[in-house]
Amino acid sequence: MKKILVIHTGGTISMSEDTNTGAVMPSEKNPLVEKTKELLAIAHLLIEEPFHLPSPHITPLEMLQLKTLIERYILIEAINGVVITHGTDTLEETAYFLDLSVQTNIPIVITGAMRSSNEIGADGLYNLMSAIKVANSDEAENKGVLVVLNDEIHTAVNVTKTHTSNVSTFQSPQYGPIGVVTKRGVLFHHSPTRRESYPVTNISKRVVLIKAHAGMDSSLLYAINDLEFDGVVIEALGQGNLPPAAINGIKLLIENKVPVVIVSRCFNGIAEDIYSYEGGGKQLKSLGVIFSNGLNGQKARIKLLIALETSSELKQIAYIFR
Repeated sequence: MKKILVIHTGGTISMSEDTNTGAVMPSEKNPLVEKTKELLAIAHLLIEEPFHLPSPHITPLEMLQLKTLIERYILIEAINGVVITHGTDTLEETAYFLDLSVQTNIPIVITGAMRSSNEIGADGLYNLMSAIKVANSDEAENKGVLVVLNDEIHTAVNVTKTHTSNVSTFQSPQYGPIGVVTKRGVLFHHSPTRRESYPVTNISKRVVLIKAHAGMDSSLLYAINDLEFDGVVIEALGQGNLPPAAINGIKLLIENKVPVVIVSRCFNGIAEDIYSYEGGGKQLKSLGVIFSNGLNGQKARIKLLIALETSSELKQIAYIFR
């Protein structure tokens, strides 16, 4: 059997519902750890629990901790795959961080749950079993970090949480899943055409994410400059446009060599420098704004955090976002 590292980090998949109040909360011990030991027939499982946190408590520092743990096990234990259980609120960000930073071709699969462990229709254990099946599959190799929930397999770069509570919340807008988990096994029907990876040993920069809106001015951008953030990601309007009152703030940040990355606040489509008017994408591009290649705001922020650890040159950072 293959040797699979299972890392439990917390989240709804490890929580319980109070039968009196209906509140969902972490318990002192993660109930999934013991349940994982019952799945040894699927693969040779090694179990780690580096922390036990709701996903809103997870920061890039915990993501870096997971990267380090995985690479240590690859080196020392020669593992064949990794499964991570994680809260769903920031699951896609951890998945994308690991996709960009872990230096390996073995399957890394992240899963979670929308219902706590003692709720009717709890989906955690089933999703964990599905994730182990995927990590145990030869076809899952060299596909980057994968996200598995609700019988679907998604890539870390495309998947996003689309619903606050539905078990089918994780979707890949425009692209769809690249595979499915069935009773008989794992079936891939697509493969990523491009992978990228960057050597990251530290996360020290500060990057802020803001959303454009009608009537937006430069106030927030001036504040970002005064607070000495290292980078900013803006979920811009439409194909990548901003109100004209925001332009002076953009100019100030770029003059101070603070990278400004533009994504669209639309969840479908790619931000591009198309419109040639005050605040339009053409003007933004000419000022030195970086257009991301189809990422959503939270993932562009993760990528900018990693890019800033590799270079402070705006041209090099723009190349990373090509």
